[in-house]
Amino acid sequence: MAESPQLESASSQNYTALTRVVRELVEVMRRAGLQRLEVVQGDLRITLESAQVTSAALTTTSVVTTPVIALTPEVPPTEELETITAPMVGTFYAAPRPGADPFVRIGDHVEPGQVVAIIEAMKVMNEIVADRAGTIVEILVENGQPVEYGQPLMRLRPD
Repeated sequence: MAESPQLESASSQNYTALTRVVRELVEVMRRAGLQRLEVVQGDLRITLESAQVTSAALTTTSVVTTPVIALTPEVPPTEELETITAPMVGTFYAAPRPGADPFVRIGDHVEPGQVVAIIEAMKVMNEIVADRAGTIVEILVENGQPVEYGQPLMRLRPD
């Protein structure tokens, strides 16, 4: 879908407002269990589609299961952890560019405001930062994986 001239020339203030609207629409879709939502206002058209696989799709498609190797250590459930979640729908990137070291690894200590990942949304790279100081104990998504609004990305043990 080609972007409209209005979207291409939108200021950062308009982008912030548009991002807020998209987040609200994603929440509406999630709550209502919708797979697709399209909103049109003037020249602006927003189309959202869920990437979730339905049980009907599973019955018509062969499913191959492969064992998953856990890359994160077991964390005791009684431990107080903070979850860093995706503030938007997009593609998760653990490093600033292909082949570069990741922003953080399990066991790394982070400070408030430190970049821990990037989510690409609408061809814009959005930095994801830690809200507080702590140690990364789990990374819940893989590099290049699509993420949904509110999806847990990482867990950290606050200082």
